[in-house]
Amino acid sequence: MDTRPIGVFDSGLGGLTTVLELKRIMPSENIIYFGDTSRVPYGTRSRETIQKYTNQDIQFLLSHHVKMVIVACNTASTVVTKEMIDSLDVPCVQVLTPAVNSAVAKTKTKKIGIIGTPATIRSGAYESALLKLDSSLQITTVACPLFVPLVENGYTSRDNKVTTLVAEEYLASLKLANVDTLILGCTHYPIIKDLIGDIMGSDVTLIDSGLEVAAVAQTMLSQKGLLNYTKKVGDCHYFVSDSATDFTASAGLILGDSNIEHAIKIDIERY
Repeated sequence: MDTRPIGVFDSGLGGLTTVLELKRIMPSENIIYFGDTSRVPYGTRSRETIQKYTNQDIQFLLSHHVKMVIVACNTASTVVTKEMIDSLDVPCVQVLTPAVNSAVAKTKTKKIGIIGTPATIRSGAYESALLKLDSSLQITTVACPLFVPLVENGYTSRDNKVTTLVAEEYLASLKLANVDTLILGCTHYPIIKDLIGDIMGSDVTLIDSGLEVAAVAQTMLSQKGLLNYTKKVGDCHYFVSDSATDFTASAGLILGDSNIEHAIKIDIERY
C-alpha cells in the first residue's frame, strides 16, 4: 500500500476527464493535478516547445512526491519517449497507448478515425501505434484546432450552436470514411463527447483516452502494490499556471462537484 498521490497533468482542463475516471474507479487515491492554463493549447506548438513544457510539468508533479505520473495530454504523450519514462523513479503512463489498444479491440470494420490537436495529428504517433498492432487498418485523421479553445472557454453544452457547427465540419470526412471507431485524441474532447456522438451516430464507438488510461493506471498500481486503502475518499489538490478562480469554477462543472478544493496558481517556469 502507498498513500502518496497520483500526479496528473494536462495543458488545461482536459485532463480533468482522467481525474474523473480515477476518482470513479479508485476513490481512495490522493491526486495532484496540474493544468498548464497559461500555455494552453499545446497542440499548436512546436515539438521542441511541447517537450520543454512536458518536462517542466513532470518535474512539478515529482516535487510533490507522487507515486505515479499520468500524462493526460495527448499532445504531450506524443513526445514522451521510452527513455524519458525509464529515467523516472516512479511509473509513468500516457494516454496514447491505452486508447490505441482499445480502438483495435473494438473496431469491427477496421476503419478507425482519430481526432486531435494539430501537433498530435502531425506527429503521426496514433497512426504508427495503430498500424503496429494491425497493418490492415484503414485510418482517417482530422486535426481539430478549435476544440480545445472552445472547451476552455465553456462552449461545451450538447446543443451549443457554435461548437456543433465546428464539429460538423471537422467530422464530415470521418463520416464519409464510414469509420466505426473514433479515438478522441485529446482529453479535452470527452467534455463534448455527447455532441460528437450525436454527429457521428450511435453506430460509432468513441474511445475516451482519459477513461482508458485510468484503467491502465489502476492495473499498474495494483500489480506494484501501490494502491491506497487508507480512506474512502482521497484528497485532490489542483494547481494551475494562470487564473485559479476561473479554473476552479470550470473544474467543478466538469467533475460534478461544486465543492472542490480551490486551485493554486504556480510559476511553472521554475521547474
